[in-house]
Amino acid sequence: MPLSLDHRRALALLWGSLLLCVLAATTGARAAGAQAAPSHAARPASSSGGAVAPGSAKSPRQKSPRQKSPSPTLHGNPKRALVAFQAMQKAYYVQGKGLYTGEPYSYLWPFSQALAATVSMAAIPHLGVSLTRELHARLVGLHDYLDSSNSGAPEGTFASTLPAFDGAVAHPLGPGGAKYYDDNDWLGIELARLYELSRSPSLLAGAETIMAFEMAGWQATPELGCPGGVPFSNESENSQRNTVSTAPAAELGVQLYRITHNASYLQFAEMAYEWVRQCLLQPSGLYADHVNRKGVVEQTLWSYNQGSMIGAGALLFQTTGNPAYLNQARQTAAAALSYFTPERLGSEIASFPSIYFRNLLYLDSITHEPPGPKIAQAYVDYAWGHLRLKNDLFLGGEPPEPQLLTQAAIVQIYALLSSPASSYF
Repeated sequence: MPLSLDHRRALALLWGSLLLCVLAATTGARAAGAQAAPSHAARPASSSGGAVAPGSAKSPRQKSPRQKSPSPTLHGNPKRALVAFQAMQKAYYVQGKGLYTGEPYSYLWPFSQALAATVSMAAIPHLGVSLTRELHARLVGLHDYLDSSNSGAPEGTFASTLPAFDGAVAHPLGPGGAKYYDDNDWLGIELARLYELSRSPSLLAGAETIMAFEMAGWQATPELGCPGGVPFSNESENSQRNTVSTAPAAELGVQLYRITHNASYLQFAEMAYEWVRQCLLQPSGLYADHVNRKGVVEQTLWSYNQGSMIGAGALLFQTTGNPAYLNQARQTAAAALSYFTPERLGSEIASFPSIYFRNLLYLDSITHEPPGPKIAQAYVDYAWGHLRLKNDLFLGGEPPEPQLLTQAAIVQIYALLSSPASSYF
Protein backbone atom coordinates (compact mmCIF):
# COMPACT_ATOMS: atom_id res chain seq x y z
CA MET A 1 0.00 0.00 0.00
CA PRO A 2 1.86 3.15 -1.18
CA LEU A 3 1.81 6.07 1.20
CA SER A 4 -0.48 8.88 0.14
CA LEU A 5 0.74 12.45 -0.06
CA ASP A 6 -1.21 13.15 3.12
CA HIS A 7 0.61 10.36 4.92
CA ARG A 8 3.97 11.66 3.73
CA ARG A 9 3.11 15.15 4.96
CA ALA A 10 1.99 13.65 8.24
CA LEU A 11 5.32 11.85 8.56
CA ALA A 12 7.14 15.14 8.12
CA LEU A 13 4.94 16.70 10.79
CA LEU A 14 5.64 13.86 13.21
CA TRP A 15 8.97 15.27 14.26
CA GLY A 16 8.13 18.95 13.90
CA SER A 17 6.34 19.38 17.23
CA LEU A 18 7.86 16.94 19.71
CA LEU A 19 7.27 19.14 22.73
CA LEU A 20 3.62 19.58 21.80
CA CYS A 21 3.37 15.80 21.53
CA VAL A 22 3.98 15.28 25.21
CA LEU A 23 2.97 18.45 27.05
CA ALA A 24 -0.32 16.89 28.08
CA ALA A 25 0.90 13.30 28.31
CA THR A 26 1.61 13.38 32.01
CA THR A 27 -1.10 15.83 32.96
CA GLY A 28 -4.04 14.11 31.27
CA ALA A 29 -6.77 12.13 32.91
CA ARG A 30 -4.67 9.00 33.47
CA ALA A 31 -1.88 10.83 35.23
CA ALA A 32 -3.95 13.48 36.97
CA GLY A 33 -2.92 14.57 40.41
CA ALA A 34 0.84 14.60 39.84
CA GLN A 35 1.87 18.07 41.04
CA ALA A 36 5.35 17.61 42.44
CA ALA A 37 8.44 18.95 40.70
CA PRO A 38 10.30 16.54 38.36
CA SER A 39 12.49 14.07 40.23
CA HIS A 40 15.71 12.43 39.18
CA ALA A 41 13.79 10.24 36.72
CA ALA A 42 12.44 13.26 34.85
CA ARG A 43 15.79 15.05 34.43
CA PRO A 44 18.42 14.40 31.78
CA ALA A 45 21.15 12.10 33.09
CA SER A 46 24.68 13.43 33.35
CA SER A 47 27.56 11.76 31.54
CA SER A 48 28.34 9.86 34.72
CA GLY A 49 24.76 8.60 34.92
CA GLY A 50 23.60 10.91 37.70
CA ALA A 51 21.02 13.67 37.67
CA VAL A 52 21.62 17.17 36.40
CA ALA A 53 20.85 19.55 39.27
CA PRO A 54 17.93 21.90 38.55
CA GLY A 55 18.41 25.66 38.65
CA SER A 56 18.36 27.15 42.10
CA ALA A 57 17.08 30.66 41.30
CA LYS A 58 13.62 31.45 42.67
CA SER A 59 11.01 33.47 40.87
CA PRO A 60 9.21 36.12 42.94
CA ARG A 61 6.06 33.96 42.97
CA GLN A 62 7.77 30.69 43.91
CA LYS A 63 6.65 29.14 47.19
CA SER A 64 9.12 28.63 49.97
CA PRO A 65 10.02 25.01 50.84
CA ARG A 66 7.65 25.11 53.83
CA GLN A 67 4.74 26.16 51.63
CA LYS A 68 5.42 23.60 48.91
CA SER A 69 2.92 20.76 48.61
CA PRO A 70 4.59 17.49 49.60
CA SER A 71 5.25 14.82 47.01
CA PRO A 72 3.05 11.74 47.29
CA THR A 73 4.71 8.97 49.28
CA LEU A 74 4.98 5.98 46.97
CA HIS A 75 4.68 2.41 48.15
CA GLY A 76 4.52 -1.02 46.60
CA ASN A 77 4.36 -1.39 42.83
CA PRO A 78 4.52 2.34 41.93
CA LYS A 79 7.61 2.82 44.09
CA ARG A 80 9.35 -0.21 42.61
CA ALA A 81 8.43 0.88 39.10
CA LEU A 82 10.02 4.28 39.72
CA VAL A 83 13.16 2.79 41.31
CA ALA A 84 13.65 0.42 38.37
CA PHE A 85 12.95 3.22 35.87
CA GLN A 86 15.47 5.55 37.48
CA ALA A 87 18.09 2.78 37.45
CA MET A 88 17.38 2.15 33.75
CA GLN A 89 17.91 5.81 32.90
CA LYS A 90 21.04 6.10 35.00
CA ALA A 91 22.69 2.97 33.57
CA TYR A 92 21.66 2.97 29.91
CA TYR A 93 20.54 6.42 28.76
CA VAL A 94 23.02 8.36 26.61
CA GLN A 95 23.03 11.97 27.75
CA GLY A 96 22.08 14.45 25.04
CA LYS A 97 21.20 11.80 22.44
CA GLY A 98 17.80 10.49 23.40
CA LEU A 99 19.24 7.01 22.83
CA TYR A 100 20.36 4.07 24.93
CA THR A 101 23.73 2.37 25.02
CA GLY A 102 24.50 -0.49 22.68
CA GLU A 103 26.96 -0.75 19.77
CA PRO A 104 27.23 2.19 20.42
CA TYR A 105 23.44 2.57 20.55
CA SER A 106 20.80 -0.03 21.27
CA TYR A 107 18.86 -1.86 18.61
CA LEU A 108 15.27 -0.76 18.07
CA TRP A 109 13.81 -3.76 19.93
CA PRO A 110 15.26 -2.75 23.32
CA PHE A 111 14.54 0.90 22.55
CA SER A 112 10.90 0.09 21.82
CA GLN A 113 10.58 -1.61 25.19
CA ALA A 114 12.20 1.36 26.96
CA LEU A 115 9.66 3.59 25.21
CA ALA A 116 6.85 1.27 26.36
CA ALA A 117 8.25 1.44 29.89
CA THR A 118 8.26 5.25 29.81
CA VAL A 119 4.71 5.47 28.48
CA SER A 120 3.55 2.95 31.10
CA MET A 121 5.22 5.02 33.81
CA ALA A 122 3.36 8.09 32.57
CA ALA A 123 0.07 6.20 32.93
CA ILE A 124 0.54 5.53 36.68
CA PRO A 125 -2.00 7.68 38.54
CA HIS A 126 -0.64 10.07 41.17
CA LEU A 127 2.98 9.13 40.53
CA GLY A 128 4.15 12.55 41.70
CA VAL A 129 6.81 12.72 38.97
CA SER A 130 6.57 14.51 35.64
CA LEU A 131 7.55 12.28 32.74
CA THR A 132 7.31 15.06 30.15
CA ARG A 133 11.05 15.36 29.60
CA GLU A 134 11.49 11.60 29.45
CA LEU A 135 8.74 11.17 26.88
CA HIS A 136 10.22 14.01 24.86
CA ALA A 137 13.63 12.33 24.99
CA ARG A 138 12.19 8.97 23.81
CA LEU A 139 10.62 10.66 20.79
CA VAL A 140 13.85 12.51 19.97
CA GLY A 141 15.74 9.21 20.13
CA LEU A 142 13.12 7.41 18.08
CA HIS A 143 13.67 9.86 15.25
CA ASP A 144 17.20 8.50 14.81
CA TYR A 145 15.78 5.11 13.78
CA LEU A 146 13.49 6.62 11.14
CA ASP A 147 14.33 5.63 7.57
CA SER A 148 12.13 6.92 4.77
CA SER A 149 13.37 4.57 2.04
CA ASN A 150 15.95 1.86 2.88
CA SER A 151 17.60 3.06 -0.31
CA GLY A 152 21.22 3.18 0.81
CA ALA A 153 23.46 0.66 -0.98
CA PRO A 154 25.30 -0.42 2.21
CA GLU A 155 22.01 -1.44 3.82
CA GLY A 156 21.13 -4.20 1.36
CA THR A 157 18.08 -5.04 -0.74
CA PHE A 158 14.61 -4.78 0.73
CA ALA A 159 11.11 -5.79 -0.27
CA SER A 160 9.60 -2.62 1.21
CA THR A 161 11.03 0.89 1.14
CA LEU A 162 8.12 2.62 2.87
CA PRO A 163 8.91 4.96 5.75
CA ALA A 164 9.31 3.12 9.05
CA PHE A 165 11.95 2.51 11.70
CA ASP A 166 15.14 0.54 11.08
CA GLY A 167 16.21 -2.22 13.43
CA ALA A 168 19.34 -0.19 14.23
CA VAL A 169 19.91 3.56 14.33
CA ALA A 170 19.54 4.80 10.76
CA HIS A 171 22.08 6.63 8.61
CA PRO A 172 24.04 8.79 9.16
CA LEU A 173 24.31 8.15 12.90
CA GLY A 174 24.10 4.37 12.64
CA PRO A 175 24.19 1.49 10.16
CA GLY A 176 20.46 1.36 9.46
CA GLY A 177 19.44 -1.89 7.82
CA ALA A 178 16.31 -4.02 7.90
CA LYS A 179 13.00 -2.84 9.28
CA TYR A 180 11.39 -5.41 11.57
CA TYR A 181 7.63 -5.46 11.48
CA ASP A 182 7.24 -6.53 15.10
CA ASP A 183 9.51 -3.73 16.33
CA ASN A 184 7.41 -1.25 14.39
CA ASP A 185 4.23 -2.78 15.82
CA TRP A 186 5.45 -2.11 19.37
CA LEU A 187 6.26 1.48 18.45
CA GLY A 188 2.91 2.07 16.79
CA ILE A 189 1.06 0.77 19.85
CA GLU A 190 2.99 3.17 22.09
CA LEU A 191 2.49 6.15 19.78
CA ALA A 192 -1.24 5.42 19.81
CA ARG A 193 -1.18 5.24 23.62
CA LEU A 194 0.61 8.57 23.76
CA TYR A 195 -1.92 10.07 21.38
CA GLU A 196 -4.68 9.01 23.78
CA LEU A 197 -2.87 10.93 26.52
CA SER A 198 -1.97 14.07 24.59
CA ARG A 199 -4.20 14.19 21.49
CA SER A 200 -1.22 15.42 19.47
CA PRO A 201 -1.91 14.96 15.71
CA SER A 202 1.74 14.21 15.01
CA LEU A 203 1.65 11.16 17.28
CA LEU A 204 -1.39 9.83 15.45
CA ALA A 205 0.37 10.51 12.15
CA GLY A 206 3.33 8.45 13.33
CA ALA A 207 1.13 5.51 14.34
CA GLU A 208 -0.71 5.64 11.02
CA THR A 209 2.57 5.71 9.10
CA ILE A 210 3.61 2.53 10.87
CA MET A 211 0.20 1.00 10.15
CA ALA A 212 0.67 1.77 6.43
CA PHE A 213 4.01 -0.07 6.56
CA GLU A 214 2.39 -3.08 8.27
CA MET A 215 -0.55 -3.26 5.89
CA ALA A 216 1.69 -2.97 2.83
CA GLY A 217 3.76 -5.89 4.14
CA TRP A 218 0.84 -8.35 3.98
CA GLN A 219 1.97 -11.44 2.08
CA ALA A 220 -0.97 -12.53 -0.08
CA THR A 221 0.97 -14.26 -2.89
CA PRO A 222 -0.98 -17.45 -3.78
CA GLU A 223 2.24 -19.44 -4.23
CA LEU A 224 2.99 -19.17 -0.51
CA GLY A 225 2.06 -21.90 1.88
CA CYS A 226 -0.86 -20.51 3.89
CA PRO A 227 -0.95 -17.15 2.05
CA GLY A 228 -1.21 -14.05 4.17
CA GLY A 229 0.47 -12.76 7.30
CA VAL A 230 2.94 -10.01 8.07
CA PRO A 231 6.61 -10.90 7.50
CA PHE A 232 9.29 -10.76 10.15
CA SER A 233 11.33 -8.12 8.31
CA ASN A 234 11.46 -6.27 5.01
CA GLU A 235 14.64 -8.04 3.93
CA SER A 236 14.18 -9.50 0.45
CA GLU A 237 15.34 -12.94 1.61
CA ASN A 238 12.96 -13.03 4.58
CA SER A 239 11.04 -16.32 4.58
CA GLN A 240 8.92 -15.99 7.72
CA ARG A 241 5.45 -14.75 8.50
CA ASN A 242 5.11 -14.61 12.27
CA THR A 243 2.59 -14.46 15.06
CA VAL A 244 4.71 -11.72 16.64
CA SER A 245 4.55 -9.51 13.56
CA THR A 246 0.91 -10.17 12.67
CA ALA A 247 -0.97 -10.27 16.00
CA PRO A 248 0.40 -6.94 17.33
CA ALA A 249 -0.43 -5.40 13.92
CA ALA A 250 -4.02 -6.48 14.58
CA GLU A 251 -3.88 -4.76 17.98
CA LEU A 252 -2.55 -1.57 16.43
CA GLY A 253 -5.27 -1.75 13.77
CA VAL A 254 -7.96 -1.84 16.45
CA GLN A 255 -6.33 1.02 18.33
CA LEU A 256 -6.32 3.18 15.22
CA TYR A 257 -9.86 2.24 14.27
CA ARG A 258 -11.08 3.35 17.69
CA ILE A 259 -9.32 6.68 17.21
CA THR A 260 -10.03 7.39 13.54
CA HIS A 261 -13.07 5.22 12.70
CA ASN A 262 -11.27 4.27 9.49
CA ALA A 263 -12.90 0.94 8.59
CA SER A 264 -9.81 -0.30 6.71
CA TYR A 265 -7.93 -0.54 9.99
CA LEU A 266 -10.55 -2.77 11.58
CA GLN A 267 -10.82 -4.90 8.43
CA PHE A 268 -7.07 -5.43 8.44
CA ALA A 269 -7.09 -6.26 12.17
CA GLU A 270 -9.77 -8.92 11.71
CA MET A 271 -7.97 -10.37 8.68
CA ALA A 272 -4.63 -10.51 10.51
CA TYR A 273 -6.15 -12.11 13.60
CA GLU A 274 -7.97 -14.77 11.56
CA TRP A 275 -4.83 -15.56 9.57
CA VAL A 276 -2.88 -16.31 12.74
CA ARG A 277 -5.70 -18.58 13.92
CA GLN A 278 -5.87 -20.42 10.60
CA CYS A 279 -2.14 -20.83 10.03
CA LEU A 280 -0.43 -20.92 13.43
CA LEU A 281 -2.97 -22.18 15.99
CA GLN A 282 -1.85 -25.57 17.34
CA PRO A 283 -3.98 -28.42 18.75
CA SER A 284 -2.80 -27.37 22.21
CA GLY A 285 -4.74 -24.12 21.82
CA LEU A 286 -1.49 -22.12 21.65
CA TYR A 287 0.10 -20.26 18.76
CA ALA A 288 3.30 -21.34 17.02
CA ASP A 289 6.06 -18.92 16.13
CA HIS A 290 5.98 -18.65 12.34
CA VAL A 291 5.32 -20.31 9.00
CA ASN A 292 7.79 -20.37 6.09
CA ARG A 293 7.21 -19.91 2.38
CA LYS A 294 6.39 -23.60 1.92
CA GLY A 295 3.82 -23.56 4.69
CA VAL A 296 6.00 -25.40 7.21
CA VAL A 297 5.22 -24.22 10.74
CA GLU A 298 7.91 -23.56 13.33
CA GLN A 299 6.12 -24.81 16.43
CA THR A 300 8.14 -23.11 19.16
CA LEU A 301 5.84 -21.57 21.77
CA TRP A 302 6.59 -18.17 23.27
CA SER A 303 4.54 -16.37 25.89
CA TYR A 304 4.40 -13.06 24.03
CA ASN A 305 2.78 -14.69 20.99
CA GLN A 306 -0.04 -15.99 23.18
CA GLY A 307 -0.31 -12.59 24.85
CA SER A 308 -0.62 -10.70 21.58
CA MET A 309 -3.42 -12.97 20.37
CA ILE A 310 -5.17 -12.71 23.74
CA GLY A 311 -5.00 -8.92 23.49
CA ALA A 312 -6.08 -8.85 19.85
CA GLY A 313 -9.10 -11.01 20.63
CA ALA A 314 -10.04 -8.84 23.61
CA LEU A 315 -9.73 -5.63 21.62
CA LEU A 316 -11.72 -7.03 18.70
CA PHE A 317 -14.46 -8.13 21.07
CA GLN A 318 -14.68 -4.67 22.62
CA THR A 319 -14.80 -3.05 19.19
CA THR A 320 -17.16 -5.38 17.34
CA GLY A 321 -19.20 -6.90 20.15
CA ASN A 322 -18.65 -10.34 18.59
CA PRO A 323 -18.51 -12.80 21.53
CA ALA A 324 -16.45 -15.29 19.48
CA TYR A 325 -13.42 -13.04 19.87
CA LEU A 326 -13.78 -12.98 23.64
CA ASN A 327 -14.30 -16.74 23.83
CA GLN A 328 -11.19 -17.32 21.74
CA ALA A 329 -9.13 -14.96 23.90
CA ARG A 330 -10.30 -16.78 27.03
CA GLN A 331 -9.44 -20.15 25.50
CA THR A 332 -5.95 -18.95 24.61
CA ALA A 333 -5.50 -17.53 28.11
CA ALA A 334 -6.54 -20.82 29.71
CA ALA A 335 -4.12 -22.80 27.54
CA ALA A 336 -1.32 -20.32 28.18
CA LEU A 337 -1.86 -20.29 31.94
CA SER A 338 -1.59 -24.07 31.93
CA TYR A 339 1.51 -24.26 29.74
CA PHE A 340 3.55 -21.26 30.86
CA THR A 341 4.59 -22.31 34.33
CA PRO A 342 6.82 -20.01 36.39
CA GLU A 343 9.79 -22.11 35.25
CA ARG A 344 8.93 -21.66 31.57
CA LEU A 345 8.35 -17.94 31.99
CA GLY A 346 11.65 -17.67 33.85
CA SER A 347 13.49 -19.29 30.93
CA GLU A 348 12.36 -16.58 28.48
CA ILE A 349 13.85 -13.12 28.13
CA ALA A 350 11.87 -10.84 30.43
CA SER A 351 10.29 -8.80 27.64
CA PHE A 352 8.32 -11.84 26.47
CA PRO A 353 6.49 -12.30 29.81
CA SER A 354 6.00 -8.54 30.15
CA ILE A 355 4.07 -8.48 26.85
CA TYR A 356 2.19 -11.63 27.87
CA PHE A 357 1.21 -10.15 31.24
CA ARG A 358 0.08 -6.89 29.68
CA ASN A 359 -2.37 -8.65 27.40
CA LEU A 360 -3.50 -11.13 30.04
CA LEU A 361 -4.23 -8.29 32.45
CA TYR A 362 -6.15 -6.49 29.72
CA LEU A 363 -8.36 -9.54 29.16
CA ASP A 364 -8.83 -9.89 32.93
CA SER A 365 -10.18 -6.34 33.06
CA ILE A 366 -12.97 -7.40 30.69
CA THR A 367 -13.81 -10.84 32.08
CA HIS A 368 -13.13 -10.11 35.76
CA GLU A 369 -11.42 -13.48 36.03
CA PRO A 370 -8.12 -12.20 37.35
CA PRO A 371 -5.36 -14.81 37.35
CA GLY A 372 -3.07 -12.34 35.57
CA PRO A 373 -2.29 -9.89 38.38
CA LYS A 374 -1.31 -12.66 40.78
CA ILE A 375 1.01 -14.32 38.25
CA ALA A 376 2.57 -11.06 37.08
CA GLN A 377 3.07 -9.95 40.68
CA ALA A 378 4.77 -13.21 41.64
CA TYR A 379 7.04 -13.03 38.58
CA VAL A 380 8.23 -9.48 39.14
CA ASP A 381 8.53 -9.85 42.92
CA TYR A 382 10.76 -12.90 42.43
CA ALA A 383 12.95 -10.77 40.15
CA TRP A 384 13.02 -8.02 42.78
CA GLY A 385 14.08 -10.39 45.52
CA HIS A 386 16.50 -12.64 43.61
CA LEU A 387 17.70 -10.92 40.43
CA ARG A 388 18.16 -7.31 41.54
CA LEU A 389 21.65 -5.92 42.07
CA LYS A 390 22.62 -3.21 44.56
CA ASN A 391 22.31 -0.57 41.83
CA ASP A 392 18.71 -1.72 41.16
CA LEU A 393 19.56 -3.30 37.82
CA PHE A 394 18.13 -6.74 37.11
CA LEU A 395 19.92 -9.80 35.82
CA GLY A 396 18.66 -11.53 32.70
CA GLY A 397 19.82 -13.66 29.80
CA GLU A 398 22.37 -16.44 29.70
CA PRO A 399 24.81 -15.93 31.31
CA PRO A 400 22.80 -13.62 33.59
CA GLU A 401 23.81 -9.98 33.27
CA PRO A 402 22.13 -6.57 33.45
CA GLN A 403 20.72 -5.40 30.14
CA LEU A 404 18.34 -2.73 28.92
CA LEU A 405 15.76 -5.21 27.62
CA THR A 406 15.43 -6.86 31.03
CA GLN A 407 15.29 -3.56 32.90
CA ALA A 408 12.61 -2.16 30.62
CA ALA A 409 10.51 -5.29 31.12
CA ILE A 410 10.67 -5.04 34.92
CA VAL A 411 9.68 -1.36 34.75
CA GLN A 412 6.76 -2.22 32.48
CA ILE A 413 5.39 -4.99 34.69
CA TYR A 414 5.50 -2.90 37.86
CA ALA A 415 4.00 0.06 35.99
CA LEU A 416 1.21 -2.06 34.51
CA LEU A 417 0.37 -3.43 37.94
CA SER A 418 0.12 0.20 39.12
CA SER A 419 -2.19 1.41 36.33
CA PRO A 420 -5.75 0.84 35.08
CA ALA A 421 -5.90 -1.68 32.26
CA SER A 422 -7.74 0.90 30.15
CA SER A 423 -4.37 2.64 29.71
CA TYR A 424 -2.65 -0.40 28.16
CA PHE A 425 -3.95 0.14 24.61
